Amino acid sequence: MKLAAIVFFMFIQAVSAQQARLFRDYKSEAEHRWVDSIYNGFSFDEKVGQLFMVAAYSNKDSAHVKGIDKLITDYKIGGVIFFQGGPVRQARLTNRYQSKSKVPLFVGIDAEWGLSMRLDSTYRYPWNMTLGAVQDMKLIEQMGRQMAQQAKRMGIHFNFAPVLDINTNAANPIIGNRSFGENKENVTNRALALMRGIQREGVYATGKHFPGHGDTSTDSHHALPFVNFSRGRLENIEFYPYKRLFDNGLASIMVAHLNVPSVEPTENYPTSLSYNLVTNIVQGEMGFEGLIFTDALNMKGASNYMQPGDIDLEAFLAGNDVLLFAENVPVAIERFRQAKAVGILSDDRLEYSVKKILAHKYRIGLNRYRPVDLTNLYNDLNASEYDDLNYQLYENAVTVIKNEQQLLPVEHLEKENIAYVKLGDDDGSVYLNTLKKYAEVTEIQEDTLANLMERLKGYSVVVVGFHKADGAWKKHNFTDKELVWLDTIAKAKRTILTVFAKPYTLNSIKDFKNIESVVLAYQNNNIAQTVASEIVFGALGARGKLPVSIGAAFRVNDGLQTRMLNRLGFTTPANAGMDPVKLKQIDAIAQRAIDGKMTPGLQIVVARKGKVFYQKSFGHHTYNKDSKVKDTDLYDVASLTKILATLPGLMQLYDKGELKLDDPLGNLIPAFAHTDKKDITVRDMLLHQARFQPWMPFYQETLDSSKHPDTLYYRKMYSPEFPHQVAENLFLREDYPEIIVNKIAESKLLPRKEYKYSDFSFILFKEYIEQKTGRSLDKLSHDNLYKPLGAGFTTYNPLRRFDMAAIPPTEVDNYFRYQVIQGYVHDMAAAMQDGVAGHAGLFSNAMDVAKIMQMYLQKGSYGNRQYFSAATFDTFNTCYACKDGNRRGLGFDKPQIEKSGPTCGCVSKSSFGHTGFTGTMAWADPETEIVYVFLSNRTYPEAGENRLSKENIREDIQRVIQEAIVE
Repeated sequence: MKLAAIVFFMFIQAVSAQQARLFRDYKSEAEHRWVDSIYNGFSFDEKVGQLFMVAAYSNKDSAHVKGIDKLITDYKIGGVIFFQGGPVRQARLTNRYQSKSKVPLFVGIDAEWGLSMRLDSTYRYPWNMTLGAVQDMKLIEQMGRQMAQQAKRMGIHFNFAPVLDINTNAANPIIGNRSFGENKENVTNRALALMRGIQREGVYATGKHFPGHGDTSTDSHHALPFVNFSRGRLENIEFYPYKRLFDNGLASIMVAHLNVPSVEPTENYPTSLSYNLVTNIVQGEMGFEGLIFTDALNMKGASNYMQPGDIDLEAFLAGNDVLLFAENVPVAIERFRQAKAVGILSDDRLEYSVKKILAHKYRIGLNRYRPVDLTNLYNDLNASEYDDLNYQLYENAVTVIKNEQQLLPVEHLEKENIAYVKLGDDDGSVYLNTLKKYAEVTEIQEDTLANLMERLKGYSVVVVGFHKADGAWKKHNFTDKELVWLDTIAKAKRTILTVFAKPYTLNSIKDFKNIESVVLAYQNNNIAQTVASEIVFGALGARGKLPVSIGAAFRVNDGLQTRMLNRLGFTTPANAGMDPVKLKQIDAIAQRAIDGKMTPGLQIVVARKGKVFYQKSFGHHTYNKDSKVKDTDLYDVASLTKILATLPGLMQLYDKGELKLDDPLGNLIPAFAHTDKKDITVRDMLLHQARFQPWMPFYQETLDSSKHPDTLYYRKMYSPEFPHQVAENLFLREDYPEIIVNKIAESKLLPRKEYKYSDFSFILFKEYIEQKTGRSLDKLSHDNLYKPLGAGFTTYNPLRRFDMAAIPPTEVDNYFRYQVIQGYVHDMAAAMQDGVAGHAGLFSNAMDVAKIMQMYLQKGSYGNRQYFSAATFDTFNTCYACKDGNRRGLGFDKPQIEKSGPTCGCVSKSSFGHTGFTGTMAWADPETEIVYVFLSNRTYPEAGENRLSKENIREDIQRVIQEAIVE
């Protein structure tokens, strides 16, 4: 070495020796003894070896692994920092490397948003920039806790997080999404929360990249960034979060490779090698006593300055304790020997850092080292509870930054026709499919802008989703073509732009004037897409705040709160107060029904407190396993029609005072005015104690002597005289629905008034509603309920709107229609009324049924619309004749009084719902706030024995749901 350099190094060593004598801050006598015993047993080379943390990978070949082995056994390195690979592979390597080390190794990893930053098959949390929008610091602390738990499970001691860089440069090529934002207070508060979470779970946090990498336009992996800030600016901005975290016990920091003349006047001299910065400022002025890491020494920002070995020594002499990603440990140790020989490296300086390292090893428990247990490792690292927090993080992060005319949330669905246009090159299917759970949303795809705009003419609102693949360093910019398309759409239509990409993506939009609403979802994953759709339709209110400014249009901390419209949302079981482990039994019961051929397939939706936490489909449309059941498939819901179509119509008329419970049937329907049924009341009809016959096989009288449809009543083609389609190529005579009503009028009454379930009441209620309103029940229900509710999959005669492939068949009919019944109502009487009846005929999916049941649970309110009053609901949900052994409410079924009945016997008396012949059930419980929907086609291929009911499949699932309640 040159003489000037030797003199300089000797000078700084004198200072370091003085500092070494200050290192006496042992936590206990036991720690002191352990550190001293280990240190005193080291040779010089072993002491130096403790300074190195080398790069390790679990996705490289055996030569790499053997190379690490050699560094551990021959050079006694102090630690490894893992990069790319997989969790089980890394855990095995960790155990291997630890077994070869004389003193247990430090294991570190860059896991700024969880292990997935480096490892496949591990849990992915939001980027720091996404967390920058979150206002609840407890959530971020909990994320830190979970990240630390996962790190500990992997045998990791250092998470090189949190990032303390304040990203004031939107063009920063390396920090960006890794920063919490551009405001020092916001960054500090979130970093402090994350640090607390990490360290409270027994993992060391590392603040980085000191003195601050947030306002650079150069990536220090490739060159040395120039930061030309005054010392005053650094003290006020860049140092601020470090000071706060130092005061709160930050374990370690990482020093960046930056060129900062105000703290290191030597030209182009990296801060990682600066004695003034590392020793004088960090340790001296700022009083930091934790471990100090260099940033990776292979990065060009440092390695361009010196060769391996020299740079390691230089960094150590500057005051760093741990030399990260050393490129050549043997050469570096030789340089340390040479420095010791000529007096540049003192014993005190070496003792200071090595004992500090050993003390930190003791404090993290390495004096009691245990190998990583590989049992169930993957499942432990991907526990369902992590989704619980992730949902909450995104619910608090997604940010609305513009909302002209209060377009969000979209409220009056009956007045809107909504289109969805996808931009970007990544998947947006979860967003689109979740939007469709709220309203009828049509995706428009066209190759040309002209064709797109032509197709959009009939739509009142366009939701534009911009989807870019998650990647902290990926480009998320709009293309010029996309900007033109967006601008053209926005000028023509009310537009909701939802961006599933980093905030800086919006900088390329020069004018937001024509875009009514802008939603920033930050990342493109399933949870972000789900939460964004909830905000669009008001199941959630927006809470996030911008972590950075977007040009001059939006400033940091901007963020509008939007209203909630009491629509069903989505979450995890635990967030709804349910036990996810217990709920797994539902899957087993559903599979038992399918394996036992009780039904070919089924749908289940369960919600609590306004949140769907379970939505699954099982099996196939038929036992031939031709089509898997999808969540969007439509089932014939059979008698659920009574409470999903007819009853709401009655309740609305009652709410308006146009119908009374004691009104006699003779006043409601003229055909009954002179019959023995004229005095039967609405109340008794709804309670199923009107003395009606349980059932009448109307269809049998329309069959000929061979038991096939008689040509007196049927034709194979539609005509005005035969307009009522009962099945494929089978049309019933025009007057027959009236004949059905007349046959009921002529039927015998049962001898006494008691509970006896009958379809007659609801067949007649349909007649009454249609005569009263002048509208058919199907159109009335669509306009007054399904359309404003967003129940777009609920309809009579589904083949008029949906493809047959989306409708599971209900029966192979060999007694009436002699064909596979698919898309036509299974119930014979309903089929003979053109598929529109008061007791049956409705098709739906479980999600839509859940919406209607949630509306009931909210006593007539849904989507900020009151369909009928709470008092009306209470009236209809009352068990008036329970004392007489009749469990029914007014139209609603209620829990059984005796042993047998429609429920598990474990729901509250205030609960209500209905079951259906095709294997359906819808139930809601005001006390637990649970909605449960089960749909199936158990009648396929033949109705026969109802094993689904005999085996208590629906009831057993309901019992599991009740037992899964934890709060």
